[in-house]
Amino acid sequence: MVQRATISGDLIDEATLTLDELARACSVETDWVIERIERGLLADGSPYVASWRFTSFDLIRARRMHQLERDFEAVPELAALTADLIEENQRLKDRLRAAGF
Repeated sequence: MVQRATISGDLIDEATLTLDELARACSVETDWVIERIERGLLADGSPYVASWRFTSFDLIRARRMHQLERDFEAVPELAALTADLIEENQRLKDRLRAAGF
C-alpha cells in the first residue's frame, strides 16, 4: 500500500483547481476524475477538458466519493448517490440552524 501525503489548507470559493490539481488533492489519477465527470457524477459534466475548473464544492465531493469507493468498495454511482444524500442532509441542517432550531 502506497502512503501519499495529504494536502490540507483553507477552501476559498473564488479559487478554482485544474484537473491535475483536483486529482492530486484527492490522491487519484486524472482518469478517475475524468471518468466521473463523463458519467455526470462530478462537476458539470462538460466534455470540454480545457474549460474544466473545479471549486471547493467539487473538491469536497470528489474526496467524499473517493473515500466511499475505497472504504466500502462502492461503485461510482452509489458513491455519488451517497454524496448527494450527505450534501442534502447538510443543507437541511443548515436551514434548521438558520431558522433557530
